[in-house]
Amino acid sequence: MYFARNSALAGLAVIPLAFAQTYTSCNPMEKSCPNDVGLNSASFACDFTEGKSALASWSTATGTTLSYDGTKGAQFVINGKNQAPTISSNFYIFFGRVDVTMQAAPGTGIVSSMVLQSEDLDEIDWEWLGGDTTQAQTNYFGKGNTTSYDRGTYQSVSSPQTVMHTYSFDWTKDKVDWLIDGQIVRTLKYADAVGGKNFPQTPMRLKLGNWIAGDPDTNAKGTIEWAGGETDFSKVPFTMYVKTVSVTNYNPAKEYQWSDRSGSYESIKLVDGSSSSSSSGSSGSSSASGSSGSASKSASQTVSLKSTAVISNSLNTIAPTSSISVRKAQAQGSAAVVLTSNSTSTASTLKSVISSISASATSASASKSSSHSSSASSSSSATSSQPAQQSTGAGVSNTAATGLLSVVGAAMAYLIL
Repeated sequence: MYFARNSALAGLAVIPLAFAQTYTSCNPMEKSCPNDVGLNSASFACDFTEGKSALASWSTATGTTLSYDGTKGAQFVINGKNQAPTISSNFYIFFGRVDVTMQAAPGTGIVSSMVLQSEDLDEIDWEWLGGDTTQAQTNYFGKGNTTSYDRGTYQSVSSPQTVMHTYSFDWTKDKVDWLIDGQIVRTLKYADAVGGKNFPQTPMRLKLGNWIAGDPDTNAKGTIEWAGGETDFSKVPFTMYVKTVSVTNYNPAKEYQWSDRSGSYESIKLVDGSSSSSSSGSSGSSSASGSSGSASKSASQTVSLKSTAVISNSLNTIAPTSSISVRKAQAQGSAAVVLTSNSTSTASTLKSVISSISASATSASASKSSSHSSSASSSSSATSSQPAQQSTGAGVSNTAATGLLSVVGAAMAYLIL
């Protein structure tokens, strides 16, 4: 998910802690777009320890080839430069919970990511730096707004590169919770995101990926600093593992229709949203397939929005899974305010240079004629939660933002996002 349409800030490189995926193939706030293909069931689960069959409801970014471990699951391996293995779900959810049991990749400058992102650039992130063995990063964006970089936080976690943990998002119209092993570590309320203006609230898809932010050939100085330094490729492979993914969709539907260009959750209509059955990714029978093809806006059945889980079953209680690595190729510099759930106030102004990356979108099979699947381009994709991001395996890649740096990232896009 490293894609971005970053607007270069004349000369000044303001850099944050994380980066946002700022690329979309069709922004419903700007023009009429196909409906989003929905998860037409209350739950979805896949177990990557079962092998390739678990990929049935996912799209892989260009250049992505996964291998499988019977114990640890899917392996997102970086063996050299310009690699960013990334996958994106073939369906969108409209409020829900995502649990991913995973192990982040080690290596200075290596970024593992788990991202929810919408077509109007709403975004919710988890990211892990390969050289940080005690923390994970959280972030969010609303409508691709990257005017400030004070949304990111660091959360304590034990040995994320050597120990499996379950990382989660619990997302409703009122708030977003970030969880580690079932414990809430951060909460964002609707009103606290610029009165709801920057609150992620439109249908999103899941992206998981592993990308390189420490390669000086493809990343800006600020990005490399944020990622912890330059990557030493003599130490490959850098492997991220995803064991299981569990999704609870609070508003199941065949498709999600944008009734206007407001970008508000109230404008989203559920098309044929009636199913409440479970969907298993490992069997390859994702209900998302129910709306692959045209974006039919006919026979749209408006269903009342639910802000709590429709169905609760064994598949979606504290389920493990969800790591996305494709996003944000933005540089973080040395000064920005970062909130930490464990330390009361950590203020450090991060000056940065927005590194950008261009998106190469892989077309996904979904009701959107051009439902984009992130193209994995090398480290140029960023998985942080700030503006410039490339999509690691999802095809969303950040478009170079800063004038001087905008050329470098064009070919490297990942979408996790």
